[in-house]
Amino acid sequence: MVAFAATVNANCDNSCSGHGSCNMDDVCSCYDNWGVGLSMDSGDCSDRICPYEIAWVDTPNGQGKFHRYAECAGRGICNRGNGLCECFEGYEGEACHRTTCPNLCSGHGTCEYIEDLVYGAVWTDYDPDDLKSDAMNFNGMYNWWDRTKTRGCKCDAQYADVDCSKRLCPYGTDVLADDEALTNDQQYHKQQINLNPENRGFDSVKGKTFALTFVSKLNETFTTVPIVFPDLTNAGTQSAELADFSNDVRLALLRLPNQIIDDCQVKVTVSGTGTNAEDNYIKVLVSFSGEAVRGPQHWLVVEDYECSAGCTPRITGLGLETAKVFSFYSPDSVFNNIDAIESQRSVFNSYECGRRGKCDYNSGLCQCFEGYTGESCQMLTTLV
Repeated sequence: MVAFAATVNANCDNSCSGHGSCNMDDVCSCYDNWGVGLSMDSGDCSDRICPYEIAWVDTPNGQGKFHRYAECAGRGICNRGNGLCECFEGYEGEACHRTTCPNLCSGHGTCEYIEDLVYGAVWTDYDPDDLKSDAMNFNGMYNWWDRTKTRGCKCDAQYADVDCSKRLCPYGTDVLADDEALTNDQQYHKQQINLNPENRGFDSVKGKTFALTFVSKLNETFTTVPIVFPDLTNAGTQSAELADFSNDVRLALLRLPNQIIDDCQVKVTVSGTGTNAEDNYIKVLVSFSGEAVRGPQHWLVVEDYECSAGCTPRITGLGLETAKVFSFYSPDSVFNNIDAIESQRSVFNSYECGRRGKCDYNSGLCQCFEGYTGESCQMLTTLV
């Protein structure tokens, strides 16, 4: 007697192309990233499915939600043969999930995500009112849905425009401008920095070092040599210590390369509402009085972190929770994303080529109109 073993085999289309298992109902159960067509039904599991990412643009659903996940982020065509997204122009990445930067920043900048592009990346982008943007929280950080998707150029020093293709020209005061600077006392741009050791008192930071960073109108970034925090524990010697500290801060700024700050005045005072040292803070007032720094300037940034081995400038840091900043518009407002405030607006104007010439964006040199000369066309040679 011969016994036969009976088996039941499902008969799936194309045997699921080797990319799935065949169920008893003759329907393929495809492996991950396999399916068929735009509908991505199982079918015979012969097509690749491409990576998904948050869609740049999609149709809101019934609840009004949008930017859901989409294949190739809705900015590319899926190659069903190899499972790779073929991104449209201006997009790149495995799932076309990020933008490209125009002209690769022309070799004069880096391509950065919008969350890393702080306000005022270059002088021509600067606007202090950006601090009020709803797209930022109080720390000045961008938190919208495209923070790790949209990218732009962060230009190198002396370069600007959206693709960093243009050389920046010097800024200067228009010598014929009809403004307050011609009729009133000279009023320079002043910034105030408040260094507050919180509740630990001045004794906790005496002898420690910090630095200041300054960004010029040509987008050049310079950081000072280490500045020593004064010993203010003895009330009887505070005046002398503050005077020395004022001079130290001023000299540190004046010693920045290329005379980027050709002159400034610094006044340091102890302020606060309490009688105890723990309740007080140091107020550093910097007045930009040099010809090269007339008009509004970028905010000074306090480098109060520890920068030790392999770091420059080498500083111990102040260990401050924050270098407190009080808004120009309201003394009770605090913006932790900047370290200085505008305590006095400058009445001096500041224009590209002094508004008396045209910038040659290939060379970065001003072509002054007739009757004007100087690096920024700031000097009048004849009376017209």
